[in-house]
Amino acid sequence: MPHSNTIHESLTAVFQVRRFPSSISAGRGAKHPELAVLLWERALDPQKGTWSLPGGRLRDGEDLDTSARRQLAEKVDVRDLHHLEQVSVFSDPDRVPAPRRIASAYLGLVPLTTEPELPPDTTWHPVSNLPDMSFDHRTVVDHARTRLAAKLSYTNIAYALAPDTFTMSTLREIYCAALGYDVDTTNLQRVLTRRKVITPTGDTAPSGRAGGRPAALYRFTDSGLRVTDEFAAFRPPT
Repeated sequence: MPHSNTIHESLTAVFQVRRFPSSISAGRGAKHPELAVLLWERALDPQKGTWSLPGGRLRDGEDLDTSARRQLAEKVDVRDLHHLEQVSVFSDPDRVPAPRRIASAYLGLVPLTTEPELPPDTTWHPVSNLPDMSFDHRTVVDHARTRLAAKLSYTNIAYALAPDTFTMSTLREIYCAALGYDVDTTNLQRVLTRRKVITPTGDTAPSGRAGGRPAALYRFTDSGLRVTDEFAAFRPPT
């Protein structure tokens, strides 16, 4: 069937590490942060009541990156993205009802400490327990999650999920949530230090209620994406 009015749209899987009650996060307790994705609930057909990624139609005279950032700012009031990159293009002729839509899918990352003011129909969902999603949007989330996990191995992309300064315990939680499996704190510190990904600030975090030795604070050496070891790969524990 010919398509005379093809629409090009952007869709963005925006990820953030967040904490959820155990009843939401598929059995994991509140002590275990989750990788979350931002979704909004469709109020109209088609597929009313399902959950969609933020996005929309590309405007005339607008490039795709600009479109993705505009859609996030206008529709879900997310402006503090620390990383945005195109992941894939979804062009199946039947991915949505007519008219045909070709989607450029993006990965977006928001730091742990950012709390956007979201519209009432928009909320964060743990990636481990996604709701009924619209069209092929679950596939887009899977592609973006896979890209993030891969880049955590060979780049410094975790800078876009972390606060400005952090303890190694906090950074380990971010890596565990984003990768979906446990990472050893000592090994993570050794690897990231050797690659010059993180730098000690010389300061320490405030002591907790239990007291004890204050934890050292670190920061990411760079505030932009760079390859740290193109052949590296984090692997789940055996």
